[in-house]
Amino acid sequence: MPTPEIDRQITRRLEELYERHLPVDERRLDRYYESGRGYYPPAEAGRERERFAVCLATVDGMLYRAGDHAVPFPLQSISKVFAYALALADHPRDAILARVGVEPSGDAFNSIVFDERHHRPHNPMVNAGALVTTDLVRGADAGRKMERILGVLRACAGTDDLEADSGTFERELRTADRNRATAYLMRAEGMLHGDVEELLALYLRQCSVHVTCAQLAVMGSTLANGCCNPFTGQRALPRGRIRDLLSVMYTCGMYDAAGAWAYEVGVPAKSGVGGGILAVVPGKMGIGVYSPGLDAYGNSVRGVSVCREISDRLGLNVFAAEDEDAILGHAPPAAERPGETAF
Repeated sequence: MPTPEIDRQITRRLEELYERHLPVDERRLDRYYESGRGYYPPAEAGRERERFAVCLATVDGMLYRAGDHAVPFPLQSISKVFAYALALADHPRDAILARVGVEPSGDAFNSIVFDERHHRPHNPMVNAGALVTTDLVRGADAGRKMERILGVLRACAGTDDLEADSGTFERELRTADRNRATAYLMRAEGMLHGDVEELLALYLRQCSVHVTCAQLAVMGSTLANGCCNPFTGQRALPRGRIRDLLSVMYTCGMYDAAGAWAYEVGVPAKSGVGGGILAVVPGKMGIGVYSPGLDAYGNSVRGVSVCREISDRLGLNVFAAEDEDAILGHAPPAAERPGETAF
C-alpha cells in the first residue's frame, strides 16, 4: 500500500494529467454518438464536449480519480468484454472458437463482414462476434442471461447498483437496423440460431448498462487482478480464462485502430462509442477514461491520448523492459527523468 505522501503525489499527478488533456485535439475529433440520434458532427455538440474523467484503480485496492468521474454513461461496446468473459467461463475453448474467431478484422466494428474461411465472425469485439458471444451465455431465457451478465458486471465493478438504462435501451432498439441486418444474415448463414429479436434485445440491454468512470477503472483492476475484485475480494470469473480474454482485448479491442493502439500504448483495452475506454495493465491496475468526443475509428480522442501518455511515462507496455517499469519500482516515472514532463 502506498504511503500517504505517495498517495498525494499520485493524486496530484493524475490531476495534472487531466488538466493537460482538457484541450481536445480538434484535428482528430471526428464525431459524437448519442443513443437514438446516432453519430453527429462536433459542431453540433454541446455540454458533452466538456465531459472528461480519468481514473486509476490498482490491484492493491487504491482508486484515484480526476474530472467527471461520477457521471454515468452507457458501456456500449465495452460490455462485449464481459459477455465474452462469461461465454469463456460457460464453454470449452474449442466450442467458443468454433463460433467466433480471435483475429483482428481490419474493418469497422459494425461491418457486415465475416471470416469466410472458418464461417464465423472475426472476433468477439466486433458487433457480429459480440452477438455470438452474447448468444453463448448460458441461461434458461434472455432474462436469466441478462441477470448473469449484470452479475459479472456488478462483481467486476464492486457494486450492486449497475442496471441497464431503459431509455438508452429503447432508443438503441429503435435504431438497430444494422445490427438487426447483421443478426438475420448470420442466422441465414447458420452462425446464429433461434429468435433474432430476442438476442438483439439482450445484446442492446447489455450495451445500455450505465457505469461511471471510477467504476470502469475498478472493472479494469478486477481483470488485471485475475478476475478477483481487489476492492471487495469477490471473484467475478474463473481465473483460468483471463489470458484468452486479455489476448483478444489486446489485438481486437480498439476497433480497426487496434494495431496502432498495441504499438503505441501496448496494453489490453476496449473502447465504446459512448466515450469510454477500459484499459487493463495485468497485475498492476485498471484505467478508465471517459470523454465522448470520438476519432475516425470510434475511439475517445482524449481517452487514447491519456492512455498513451500514462503507458509511456510509467513504462506500462506489456513488452516494456524492467528498467522502463515505474510501477514495480524498477525505474522512476518519466516525470523524474531529465528533460521530461510530469505524469
